[in-house]
Amino acid sequence: MELARNIPLFLILLSLFSGVLCMVLGRRASKIYTVILELFALALSAILLAYCLRTGTSFTFVLGEFPAPWGNELRAGSLEALLAFAFLLVEACAVCAGGKFLNVDVDESKIHLYFSVVHLLRAALLALVFTNDLFTGYVFLEILTLTSCGILIIREIGRTTLAAVRYMVLNLLGSGLFLLGVVLFYAITGHLLMVPMHEVIAELAANPSEMVSLTLAAGILTIGLGIKCGLFPFHFWMPDTYGWATPTSASLLAGLVSKGYLFLLIKIYLRVIGTDVLRQMHLGRILFVLGICGMVFGSVSAIRQNNINRMVAFSSAAQIGYIFMGIGIGGIAGYTAAVFHILTHAVTKALLFLTTPYLAEVSGGSLLFRNLQGSAHRARVAGVFFLVGSFSMVGIPVFAGFSSKLLFALAAVSAESLPKIFLTMLALALSSLLNALYFLRTMIRIYSRGKGGSEISAARQYEEARGLRAPVAASADSPAGAASDAPARALPWQGRREALAYVLPALVLTAANVALGLFSGPIVELIENGLRMFS
Repeated sequence: MELARNIPLFLILLSLFSGVLCMVLGRRASKIYTVILELFALALSAILLAYCLRTGTSFTFVLGEFPAPWGNELRAGSLEALLAFAFLLVEACAVCAGGKFLNVDVDESKIHLYFSVVHLLRAALLALVFTNDLFTGYVFLEILTLTSCGILIIREIGRTTLAAVRYMVLNLLGSGLFLLGVVLFYAITGHLLMVPMHEVIAELAANPSEMVSLTLAAGILTIGLGIKCGLFPFHFWMPDTYGWATPTSASLLAGLVSKGYLFLLIKIYLRVIGTDVLRQMHLGRILFVLGICGMVFGSVSAIRQNNINRMVAFSSAAQIGYIFMGIGIGGIAGYTAAVFHILTHAVTKALLFLTTPYLAEVSGGSLLFRNLQGSAHRARVAGVFFLVGSFSMVGIPVFAGFSSKLLFALAAVSAESLPKIFLTMLALALSSLLNALYFLRTMIRIYSRGKGGSEISAARQYEEARGLRAPVAASADSPAGAASDAPARALPWQGRREALAYVLPALVLTAANVALGLFSGPIVELIENGLRMFS
């Protein structure tokens, strides 16, 4: 066996081992080890992607000697390798760029535990990307849920505790429904491996009487993952979860965790149920409508916010709606647009959540819009990066968001359904207009000079607004503080190393965004080929 075929399992096992190792390492050692491992894992995923592209095929890795129907398998092809590379890239950027605020948000004695949970989260995320059986998917889905709560609650303030409890309850409900769907599929097919399940389901679907039980199982499973992803109307947990998390955690939760659940759902639809059977179930129509509702209501909710982090969080609910709309459109074009938007949203939302704390830091530690006025002049670097993320979310050409929206429009046209074409075009136009409204309002605010909470010394105001341990992300209700005549200043770096720790990852995410916008053709072709291999 070629060594490259061992990379998926090796990455998962290495991440699990690292989670245990960081528990016994010190604060500084765990951070250095995590950064090194992130870069090493990213290099391995790049090797795996190159191998899959060179061979043009996918492969499975059988875990143990257990035969079907109870076996455990990992599967890797060009699409899985691409997703793994993109997820690891975003995670590495989030860990590196969010380190400054992690030292403020998390008790020093628990930072090594935070990195331990990050390693376990990575293991679960990669397992969802590579799994080829539903049992492994369920096990690591639960691990991903628990680790997500861990990186949220570790801040130990009341708001994060409440958000973590709400997040845990809803996600456990989603996990329970997902498990019930898996049990029903196993009872119907007698298999847990995806390929044998697909073969049995294709045979059973020929009998109309069997479609009821198959639709029930698929519907319950979809609701479970929909709750965990934040599909409308289950998106109400997002603002507190993302808005009160430390920047690294917010980037991981918004950019990666929900995308792992979404990719698992796409794999189940294509590799287990099949597009033909799914069309008979009419689930696509429901997801199409709910996706459009999420796009509109998420954007309307974002407009109503007076807090920049909550605005970005509600924007995430709208972007999840885009992905479900693509799934609802169906066909290779619809799923391609959905997967491409997973990549777009991952790199863009990570950039936004890593940038807003720097705008708040020079605004009295407050994330309220009234205190952010002129913050982009005082934090010029952060202002530019927020501008990039905003342009992408609105859909300005050159950036990834434009390519995503164009792919959704083309997918609707290829579906050859007049209602879908009309609703998709209307939803894209309305959502883009709403996106422009709330991101334009934010950009005007942060680039308008005036007396906000900004004119006080950033470092002094940061301490006064937060107290001893309260983090930037928790500053939505912090007072603006008294104004002074202090001159506008650039981002208050505490050293060149700290500057590079933020700027380099932000530049990488920006470059990824532009690459997805300008060079979407090869990436779209790669995604299409990968999806065809699913069938």
